[in-house]
Amino acid sequence: QVQLVESGGGMVQAGDSLRLSCVASGRTFSSNVVGWFRQAPGKEREFVAGISWSGGTTNYADSVKGRFTISRDNAKNTAYLQMDSLKPEDTAVYYCAARPARGFYSDYRPFPPTDMDYWGKGTLVTVSS
Repeated sequence: QVQLVESGGGMVQAGDSLRLSCVASGRTFSSNVVGWFRQAPGKEREFVAGISWSGGTTNYADSVKGRFTISRDNAKNTAYLQMDSLKPEDTAVYYCAARPARGFYSDYRPFPPTDMDYWGKGTLVTVSS
């Protein structure tokens, strides 16, 4: 079992940066892949970024490529999402999620939300124009 707690959200202006953190409890964090997802009002939850268990492979939604960076520190049981050049359309609740690594191709592709086993409660990011 892995419990996830996100932090770092807030209200910023377009062009600003934020860094989200996701702290995990449990000794199995390092064997899990981690994804960041977001859900805007009235929209479905969508994949934002994902990282393999080792941190060696990352992938991103097209809408955030070049602006967001996902990383992890397994020694600290923490994953991060660095968000730069924020836009109003990035406004959403951001969720951290994890699942055990499988060692298959699916670990290295964008993660469907339905594929994740553990979820945090989310942190709100609001970007004003």
